[in-house]
Amino acid sequence: MTTNSLNPVAVYIHTPFCPSKCGYCDFNSYAMSGDIMARTTAATIKEIKASPHKGRPAKTIFIGGGTPTYLPTDQLLAILQAVTEIHPPTEDCEITSEANPGTIDFPKFDAMFKAGFNRLSLGAQSFQTHDLIQLGRIHAPTHIVQAVQMAKSAGFKNINIDLMFALPGQSLKAWQTNLETALSLGTQHLSLYCLTIEPNTRFYRHNLKGLLHLPDDVKQTEMYDLAISLTKDKNLQQYEISNFAQPGLESRHNLAYWHSEEYLAFGPGAVGCYLTDNGKYRYTNLKHPEGYSAAIEHNQPLHFESETLSQEDNNFEKIMMGLRLNEGLPTINLDLDPKGLQKTIERNWIEQSDQKLTLTKEGRHFCSEVAILLCP
Repeated sequence: MTTNSLNPVAVYIHTPFCPSKCGYCDFNSYAMSGDIMARTTAATIKEIKASPHKGRPAKTIFIGGGTPTYLPTDQLLAILQAVTEIHPPTEDCEITSEANPGTIDFPKFDAMFKAGFNRLSLGAQSFQTHDLIQLGRIHAPTHIVQAVQMAKSAGFKNINIDLMFALPGQSLKAWQTNLETALSLGTQHLSLYCLTIEPNTRFYRHNLKGLLHLPDDVKQTEMYDLAISLTKDKNLQQYEISNFAQPGLESRHNLAYWHSEEYLAFGPGAVGCYLTDNGKYRYTNLKHPEGYSAAIEHNQPLHFESETLSQEDNNFEKIMMGLRLNEGLPTINLDLDPKGLQKTIERNWIEQSDQKLTLTKEGRHFCSEVAILLCP
C-alpha cells in the first residue's frame, strides 16, 4: 500500500490491441480482435475497480497501447469512466489517449472529448507512404492530416504527433519534409524518436540479414539537429531529449516518469511504481490478454514481475530519467561517481551549475553513456 494515499498520482492504462503488429514494435501489443477485446476491457475495468489505491486522486491519466482507439468507443470510454470513479481526476488533470490515424473518425473523437479526454497523441511516424508501408502502419499520410483536423473540430487543444527518424532508406531531405509537414498542422506537441532496432521484432530479423539500409550515426545526428532547429523556429520548445512543446503544454504524464515520481498502472503488461514503507515498489502485470483476463476472472496473482527498488537502482533510475530533461538533473540527494562526473565534463557532455547537471548539445547523443559514468 502506498505511503502517500492522498497525494495525486499519475495513472496509466494499457490497451494491448492493434490492427496489425508493426515491424519495429516491441511493445506489449497484439494483432487481435473480436471477443478477446471485450473480455480484456472487462478485466481491466475489474482490476481498476479493485485498486488498492482507491480514492487517490489522478493528476494525469494516460491510456496507451497498443492502439486505444482500435477499441470500440464504448469500451474505451468505459475504461476512462472506471478510472475516474476510482481515482478522481484533479481539477487540471491531463487525460490523454494514444490514437492511430487509421482507427478514428469524427464521432469517436467527439465522444472522447465529451467524455473527458483533453489530450491526444497521434502515432503518425511518417508522412511518406513508402515509410508507412515498410513500418507496417495501416494509415496513409492523408489520414494524419484528417485526424488532426477532426481532433481540433471535436475540441481538442492539446495534440501531439509522434514521428520517427533514421528509418530504412530515409534521407535528410525526406526527414525535413516530414518535420515541415507536421509543423504545418499546428499541433501543440511533437515527439520525435530515432528508430531503434529492438530484439524480437521483424526489423531486428531483417537487420541481421542485411535487409535494412539504415542511416549511419552521422546522418542520424544531422536529422536530430535539424529537428531541434526547425521546432525552435515554430515556438516548440525542447524540454526532453525527444519531446517538444508549446510552453505550458508539455506532457505532464511523461514528466512524472522523467521525474521518477509514482505511477499506478492497469491492464495487460502495464508497469506501475509506487512508494511503500519499505521503499519504491515496481510491478509488471501479466502480458498476454488471455492470461491477464483469466487471472482477473479467477482472482489469481496478476503481477508476474515485482521488486522493491534498492537504493542503488533508485539512484540510477533518477539519473537516467532526469538527465533527459532540458531543465537539468538536480544533484541533491544523488550519489554520483566523482571520476565519472569529471569524465563527462572533460568530454563536453555535461554542464554543472546551481546543483544541477545538464546535458550539452553533444551530450544529448550520449545520454545512456553519461548515466553509466555518473553512477558509482
